[in-house]
Amino acid sequence: MYSIEPIGVIQSPYKEKFAVPRQPRLVPAARSRVKLQGAANSPEAVRGLEQFSHVWLLFLFDQNLEAGWKPTVRPPRLGGNERIGVFASRSTFRPNGIGMSAVEVKGISKEGDQIYLDLGNVDLVDGTPIVDIKPYIPYSDSIAEAQGGYAEDEPEKSQVDFSSAALAALEKRDDTEYVKTVIEQVLAQDPRPAYKKNKPDNKEYAVNLFDLNVKFMVSDNLITVTAIESF
Repeated sequence: MYSIEPIGVIQSPYKEKFAVPRQPRLVPAARSRVKLQGAANSPEAVRGLEQFSHVWLLFLFDQNLEAGWKPTVRPPRLGGNERIGVFASRSTFRPNGIGMSAVEVKGISKEGDQIYLDLGNVDLVDGTPIVDIKPYIPYSDSIAEAQGGYAEDEPEKSQVDFSSAALAALEKRDDTEYVKTVIEQVLAQDPRPAYKKNKPDNKEYAVNLFDLNVKFMVSDNLITVTAIESF
């Protein structure tokens, strides 16, 4: 029997699974960081890491562990209807619930005795347990001739507009432009279930980002932010 002890947790803008980009680097404006813990919370553990522009994060899909897994899944890139093997997907429902993402390193910071690894955008829910960090090494990790199968091309992005009420809510903040850009980039990925795409949809949706509940509606390829409220 094996056990894994998390070495830290992620701090990200994404407060629920619905808001999380389906892959890293899709929301380039967003910033996140790993809060190291236990024996890993040491300057010695991150010595030399500042030499690397990117790292691999290994983490646990902790919100899905109890749900178990199945041999086949329906990936969003195939419209949510076609089944393929779990190992041919990046489904969050996996045999051991382990995920990995390549992310940009922005720096290493210290607040008192607490060490943080400052990162660019991640595709992780706030509070996700981190189990390991490894440097991304371009000469071996970047494979120019790699083929992406059914996910070869980057997904199309939707246009995002803000209602006057939503803009007014954002203008009250000190970080207005940053938060607005992150919201725009998140919603441009259209976080709705794949089967909703290209179909009439009169429902108002909501995602929790930062300390905000962001409500939006979709019409064709246009996403309109209808309201933004603090929680």
